[in-house]
Amino acid sequence: MKKLSKFVNTRIGFYVLLVVLFWFKTLFAYFTDFKLGAEGIFQYLILLINPLPITALIYSFAFYFKRSRFFYPVLMGLDIANSLLLYLNVIYYREFTDFMTIATMTGYSKVNQGLSGSSLALTNLHDAFYWLDIVIILVLMLTRQIKFDPRALSSRLSFAFTSIAITMFGVNLSLAEMSRPQLLGRTFDRTYIVKYLGIDAFTGYDLAKSQHINNMRQSATKSELLKVKKFTDKHYASPNPQMYGIAKGRNVIVIHLESFQQFLIDRKVNGQEVTPFLNSLYHGKDTYAFDNFFHQVGQGKTSDAENMLETSTFGLPQGSLFATLGSDNTFQGAPAILNQRAGYTSAVFHGNVASFWNRNNVYKNLGYQYFFDASYYDTSGDKATGYGLKDKLLFKDSVNYLQNLQQPFYTKFITVTNHFPYDLDDEDKDPNFTTTNTGDTTVDNYFVTAHYLDQSLQEFFNYLQKTGLDKHSVIMIYGDHYGISNSENTSLASVFGKSADDWTDFDNASLQRVPLMFVIPGSGGHGGIYHQYGGEVDVLPTLLHLLGISSKRYIQFGTDLFSKEHSQVVAFRNRDFVTPHYSSVNGVIYDNHTGKVAKLTKKQKKQLKRNQKLVNTELTLSDSLNEKNLLRFYHPKGFKPVKAADYNYSNGLKHEKRIEKELGLKSTSIFSKNNNRSTVDDYSTDAPEQNHSSTDSNRIKITNPDANNK
Repeated sequence: MKKLSKFVNTRIGFYVLLVVLFWFKTLFAYFTDFKLGAEGIFQYLILLINPLPITALIYSFAFYFKRSRFFYPVLMGLDIANSLLLYLNVIYYREFTDFMTIATMTGYSKVNQGLSGSSLALTNLHDAFYWLDIVIILVLMLTRQIKFDPRALSSRLSFAFTSIAITMFGVNLSLAEMSRPQLLGRTFDRTYIVKYLGIDAFTGYDLAKSQHINNMRQSATKSELLKVKKFTDKHYASPNPQMYGIAKGRNVIVIHLESFQQFLIDRKVNGQEVTPFLNSLYHGKDTYAFDNFFHQVGQGKTSDAENMLETSTFGLPQGSLFATLGSDNTFQGAPAILNQRAGYTSAVFHGNVASFWNRNNVYKNLGYQYFFDASYYDTSGDKATGYGLKDKLLFKDSVNYLQNLQQPFYTKFITVTNHFPYDLDDEDKDPNFTTTNTGDTTVDNYFVTAHYLDQSLQEFFNYLQKTGLDKHSVIMIYGDHYGISNSENTSLASVFGKSADDWTDFDNASLQRVPLMFVIPGSGGHGGIYHQYGGEVDVLPTLLHLLGISSKRYIQFGTDLFSKEHSQVVAFRNRDFVTPHYSSVNGVIYDNHTGKVAKLTKKQKKQLKRNQKLVNTELTLSDSLNEKNLLRFYHPKGFKPVKAADYNYSNGLKHEKRIEKELGLKSTSIFSKNNNRSTVDDYSTDAPEQNHSSTDSNRIKITNPDANNK
């Protein structure tokens, strides 16, 4: 024991101690929190050794600080920073089943993202293990149980430690290449890099890749746009004549259902419908609904969904497009298209802070004229959760702004109450609704908040019907992404009458369906449930064609869901895909009808290879378009580039009210059409918070929830 203590009191001994302790922590994360999918002795061997080389390399830099007063703080600082990186990945992985990228880190910093309430909900008791060694070592240093060694290593010996670490990494990389050839050259799954090279190596690799993207953007040329344009022109699907223009001239009201999955529709729990109102809409005669519609988001979650709906391009392979590129990216999105082609006014209603997901900048680049964020609402007291204004209050309090917009308008309501970890105040819960008893609080609460969201929608639709606004609008309702993550789906299995042991990757893939409905009152009663396969990237061309606006001149990767030429190959951000017959999940092909691994003929294999090629091509081209900002080189007929400087979201409706005054009797706002009488009193809600007093002292702090789920 004395020999060990004596060794630790040397610089080399202290270095070895920290390297070994961090090695143990990383292995603990590998086998406790991460699911790296190691198979066979060889892969497990690589998994065991991969934390050592880069850790040893990083920590060896402390040897170049000769004075002990620098050596020890530097080495401890490196250890704390590395532990923080590991732990943040642990938290991130629990929700996203993925690892943090440089784009994610820089993107969240842009939206002032810290550890939110969602992150805290993802912590476990064993997380103390990631920090216990650091606390103990610091205490031992302060009590001088670990003494500072004044003897510095020679430059030659310091370099020897660095060289040994680099050699170890070379061996690690060689072993990884033996198991996974071209590991870094053809990476499509971040898990592979972590499994073979470790967290630090992955972060370094991602940093280099991010820098490469920045360089590509600076050197991009107009000629690179031609490949993209050629693909989208060939991929274009002409509109269905029976559907084209059936909603022409109508207002567009987009309702964003946070974390809402398709399986909630028509779902009963304890004999009760979870979403009775949405069910009635889903089966309504004026509703055009899709039951095989999939979310296609990546790490950007809600922001990815918004991007796809607004632009018909995919999100990025890493991070959020909104947060990382959105401030200076060129978009040709729905708000600008509708304004320039049909005179639409545009606005977003969202009871969270404007800066989250960089929306206050991105919306301007998209051409949104108004953005009513948390600063426009009373979010004091219990009116808001940590994620923003509660849904019932969002819809009610937005009416004051909605009624002053010139028609036709294109508006979007972003709900938040049905958000992980699905907490809801007791006073907001329906006493007549009893949720599941799966043993998983997250799953059980999910049905409670979804039921609340359903009630919120019913109140809003009552207002639309009472004011007659519904007859002049198309209400588009969609779910942005999954609510229950793959790691929680086994707890959800019992709801579907399955056991956790029988749950498969195919079941996970099937649950990526989310709702999409176009409610068009008075459209002839020809609505119905459509079974064609599609995804969020298909929404914009579908909506434009319903409004009688051709999408052909724009660069869009989606196709009209009602078109006979619509492509039913749905691409996911990780390059998996689904078709009406097969699902490709992690390279395994499942038969959609049996849920089992498919037995394929030679012809079927060839077709699936073509499908995979299509998926790879459209994702690659979309990435090129966005990462290189190629749309700055493209000017479709009649489209004027959006000028972000034209919009100021702090002015509220001052501009709109000036327009209304100038128009006088020609004003088309709801307020004017209602003989200058407010329609706020036409809105009825049973939200208990509306009558609660509020003061600055009990004002709740709205945090940024999307760190783990949006």
